[in-house]
Amino acid sequence: MTQPAIRLSGVSRRFRRTLALDSVTVDIPENAITGLLGRNGAGKTTLMSIIAGHDRPSTGSVEVFGTDPFENALTMSSISFVRDNQRYPEDFTLRQAIEVAPLFHAGWDAEVAERLIHGFRLPRKTAIKKLSRGQASSLGIVLGLASRAPVTIFDEPYLGLDATARRFFYDSLMQDYLDHPRTILVSTHLIDEMEPLLEHVVIVDDGRLVRAATADELRGSAVTLSGLTAAVDELAEGRRVLQRRTIGGLTSLVVETRADDDLRAQAAHTGVQLTSATLQDLVAAYGVQNDTREGTLA
Repeated sequence: MTQPAIRLSGVSRRFRRTLALDSVTVDIPENAITGLLGRNGAGKTTLMSIIAGHDRPSTGSVEVFGTDPFENALTMSSISFVRDNQRYPEDFTLRQAIEVAPLFHAGWDAEVAERLIHGFRLPRKTAIKKLSRGQASSLGIVLGLASRAPVTIFDEPYLGLDATARRFFYDSLMQDYLDHPRTILVSTHLIDEMEPLLEHVVIVDDGRLVRAATADELRGSAVTLSGLTAAVDELAEGRRVLQRRTIGGLTSLVVETRADDDLRAQAAHTGVQLTSATLQDLVAAYGVQNDTREGTLA
């Protein structure tokens, strides 16, 4: 069995009284596109900063290709971390950013950079600080993909992009990954849009690891049951309910179970609508379940 590209063991990160990460233990596979999913404030950016060596855990350990990335120049040179609030030197232009980038990434591909710059229609001479939100996000995508870094991390890379630009990003990401497989970790709230690209999924909520599995395993791990409350509750009896919505006499449940032939037959017999839960459904359901556990409103 191959070693994971990234391994976190009991990683916690505390900022004064705030526990941003709570004993996270997870392996992220090499040469796969992994989605880091969770609500705002779930701990995703903190987790990525620790993986990239920009921060270190309060407790626990992190390894990237077997070494601690923090203050390790060799390991950090194999990582490209594109943050949603990426900062650049004052008055830096796109042209300057592209000229400097190869100094940090030995695998830098100028042809990829040029193709992406053209596809996103980015201005070369405008100061980066004057770029629109979408243009700044596009620049981050250019730097991340053209870096060809063995570990490439994107933190909400699509902010400000319109639907056409997002589609260009998704297509470019997949094509470049197929041409040059590497470990890609991307956090996103546009789960339905990115789901077809994801091979592995890590879900966090309130700083805790909720689930880590292949995307295929998660897609088939839960169903949504909708219909008359009595019929839905009867069908869900004995199964783990992740989320519940009730309006009048109608109820919709997200249930952790596989949709086998027997369950489908029971649903059809009782008039309950059964659909497979999407990754978006699962992330929302796990978040609501955590709120219920903590005694707060969903």
